[in-house]
Amino acid sequence: MNTDNLTCGFIGLGLIGGSMARAMKAKNPKIRIISYTPHPETSLRAKEDGIVDIACDKVDERFSECDYIFLCAPIERNNDNLSLIKPFLNPKTTLTDIGSVKTSIHEHVKALGLEEQFIGGHPMAGTERIGYINSKASILENAFYILTKTEKTTDERLENYRELVEMMGATPLIIPYEQHDFITAAVSHVPHVISGCLVNLVHDSDSSDGLMKMIAAGGFKDITRISSSSPVMLQQICLTNHKNISVLLDRYISYLNEMKAVIDETDGDGLMDFFSSAREYRDSFNDLRRGPIQKTYVIRVDIADEPGNIASVATLLSVNGINIKNIGIVHNREFEHGTLSIEFHDDKAMEKALKLLETHGYPSID
Repeated sequence: MNTDNLTCGFIGLGLIGGSMARAMKAKNPKIRIISYTPHPETSLRAKEDGIVDIACDKVDERFSECDYIFLCAPIERNNDNLSLIKPFLNPKTTLTDIGSVKTSIHEHVKALGLEEQFIGGHPMAGTERIGYINSKASILENAFYILTKTEKTTDERLENYRELVEMMGATPLIIPYEQHDFITAAVSHVPHVISGCLVNLVHDSDSSDGLMKMIAAGGFKDITRISSSSPVMLQQICLTNHKNISVLLDRYISYLNEMKAVIDETDGDGLMDFFSSAREYRDSFNDLRRGPIQKTYVIRVDIADEPGNIASVATLLSVNGINIKNIGIVHNREFEHGTLSIEFHDDKAMEKALKLLETHGYPSID
């Protein structure tokens, strides 16, 4: 797809919308970007950054020039913005969104007769920080970007969008929108609810001197990190994907009750089976030999959590001509060692690194 003459419109320009616009400009500065946001300071900043070419003070006929229009507001607002943008839609324009719930907007699209032009989108990326000021083109690198077509989506329109996603550095994945909502409820929405419950549990169980909060270790902080996400976003998610979240919460509550019974009975074998099963499945997430999509090349080694150790490993790999894509230690302060996670660009580099690290006393813990 030739993107030199491409014009993309953004309604809303927060963390994800801003990151997408940055990624487009980084890949091809000739792409023209039109934006509208209810926050004038955001549009001004984006224009000063050279990311936005035309900053609009309202949604109007200027958006009819767009090849793509991205709805980047909160979920319910995106639904309302469908009606706002409809009078200015050019037949060539592909209309899309970035929401983490798809059923709601697909229903609104169908009611408005926009199925031929709409393809749902969900970049599975982000950070706990919000707003355009925290946007980065790199946020999209190697992230899954889910596309959900309608009954009237043409193969050509879908393929063009898929190519645009790849250009931004993300990995497109096309699935039905109903399946998307159940999956994201399990791997994203319910975990946010659970994280919030854990944080509130400690808050409500803490002593007046805040001792629990003071000594909360790495493990607790890691598992509750997502509680720093936008409350507005989480509210919208729970309101629009409530059926799937409720079904999965019922299952989770059932697991908790089963585990409580195992703990109450001091069932050692049951505890070992539970934690072993969870560990095995969790450790498989970065195993390239499993699953239909093999896009990450990651190994993990156990190292002492001491100054200079990451540099030593990185230098060892570098002097042997092995290029590292990403490296970092995921540690638990209750122990003296940490897990060093190293990501590579391809499987050959990963296999070479495995052998090299093994010979220097850094065996993989997978």
